[in-house]
Amino acid sequence: MPSDTLGILVISGSHDRAHYAFVMACGAAALSRNVVVFATNRGCLALASDWSGLDDAARDARVRAAGVVGLDELREAAEELGVRLIACEAGLRAEAIDPATLLPAVEIAGVATFLSAVGTGQIVTL
Repeated sequence: MPSDTLGILVISGSHDRAHYAFVMACGAAALSRNVVVFATNRGCLALASDWSGLDDAARDARVRAAGVVGLDELREAAEELGVRLIACEAGLRAEAIDPATLLPAVEIAGVATFLSAVGTGQIVTL
């Protein structure tokens, strides 16, 4: 992978961190960077079709009311921009999250896959 790859590690199950992970992912992808979002533990909820289990999920309505794009649109844009989405297999098991509840585009893999995809690029943890 090129060194311009941005890896975003989502370990928190909070809406604000999930939202900003996708803001960063979309911003970097729009600048033609390769982006990999790797979610583990409660962060895997950010990759669920129904993300209402995120802590403070009601925040999305407040964000939208303030004129900021919501999580659904950000996730859709990330997919359209080619952001690679990976859910940690161990994290899913640790949090008892059924892989069938994830977005169709989400891969299930381990940390070695994430690190290999990012290569010498940057990693941001949220």
